[in-house]
Amino acid sequence: MATSRKRFAALAAGAVLAASALVTAPAEAAPAALLQCQGRESTSYDPPLLFQPREVEITIEGRFDSCVDAAGEVTGGAYGEAFTLHAGCNNLLDGFRDRRTFTWSTGESSVADIAGSTTAVAGQVVTTLTGTVVDGRYEGRSLIQVITLPQPDLLLCLTTGLRGATGVTTLTLT
Repeated sequence: MATSRKRFAALAAGAVLAASALVTAPAEAAPAALLQCQGRESTSYDPPLLFQPREVEITIEGRFDSCVDAAGEVTGGAYGEAFTLHAGCNNLLDGFRDRRTFTWSTGESSVADIAGSTTAVAGQVVTTLTGTVVDGRYEGRSLIQVITLPQPDLLLCLTTGLRGATGVTTLTLT
């Protein structure tokens, strides 16, 4: 009887140790951000957007006024692009694929293949870009950029048209 109590006590102690090892085992950590930036993006439409879709030249200018990277070298950056799109006020939420070049405060650049999707949330248009840096500084790194712009003014879409919008953006590379 004493032997079976000892055996039970040993098994119970072993089970407690095994359970505590499972509870205290570190979970796989998310990759640390290699670069984190905050800034503003301005988008302009020429001719202005109306409800009726038409060919529109879209010009994007983005600036990161605050960046922190693991090496402590990049403190800011910028990007810009222009393209023509068949668009109107009510179809700005379509998904897309593109290539974006970021120029850093060090004078270096990063070229990224990106895919984007946009949603309207609480009076704002939120675009999320994901992708991979394919050339330049941070090559091979993953990125996520979130851009938040005010939702188009419906009255402008019915009359003179929406000429542009400015909002905030964040960028994270891992």
